[in-house]
Amino acid sequence: MTRSTLESGVTTTRPAGSPPPLPYPPTPPHAAVEVHDLTVAYGEKPVLWDIDLTVPAGVLMGVVGPNGAGKTTLIKAMLGLVKPVSGGVRVQGKPYTSRARAVAYVPQRGTVDWDFPTTVLDVVTMGTYGRLGWFRRPGAREKAEAVDALGRVGMAAFAGRQISQLSGGQQQRVFLARALVQDAPVYLMDEPFQGVDAVTERSIIGILRDLRSRGRTVLVVHHDLNTVPEYFDRVTLLNVRVIASGPVADAFTPANLKAAYGERVAALSNG
Repeated sequence: MTRSTLESGVTTTRPAGSPPPLPYPPTPPHAAVEVHDLTVAYGEKPVLWDIDLTVPAGVLMGVVGPNGAGKTTLIKAMLGLVKPVSGGVRVQGKPYTSRARAVAYVPQRGTVDWDFPTTVLDVVTMGTYGRLGWFRRPGAREKAEAVDALGRVGMAAFAGRQISQLSGGQQQRVFLARALVQDAPVYLMDEPFQGVDAVTERSIIGILRDLRSRGRTVLVVHHDLNTVPEYFDRVTLLNVRVIASGPVADAFTPANLKAAYGERVAALSNG
């Protein structure tokens, strides 16, 4: 076996005699995120295979694919939460490890321990920790930013409420507010519409569109095929490999949907 260190800083192991990992191509103009030659496996089973993906700056991109396609794994690998077998990620032309503070993350609601004893305001204020560092505590300015973010998601009245006392949709809004207070150039969101009502969903998509209008880049793992053309300007279809990626009009086609979902695509797009 041979070992090599990619630009992401991840050390990988490849079979002896296999070709070395490809170097990064030149950064495309206006690229916010680049994923290059990314492979992730759980045991012997590849979950993502040789992923190359460029996310332009200032777009709202959906990532769709069937269950088990690797959508959540892609987000986690981009964040360094899952170690890849090969490949790496660049943010704004630099390795993710040096640009981690430029990325805000909204995880799936079901992956969070909501019984942790803390208030809504405290959860949102945590979004300021990255820029404060280890030795500074949030002050009046950071608290004011958190209150403002809660107002943007319609949750200001719940600032003093225990996070465990909120409904699923309210909890999702709080995590979105925590990401907003980071004021990051790039946002990665894993199923932000999951388990929310129609009113909350419309509120969230309005916030995402506002982020895009201010030049932010938003990548969203999404499951509802019917809303893709309405919600996103770009889409990536994923099923272990990238099936297609680009403007919705070009990538979100019946042929690409069939390649990603198989014959079940008609039923999926209607439910």
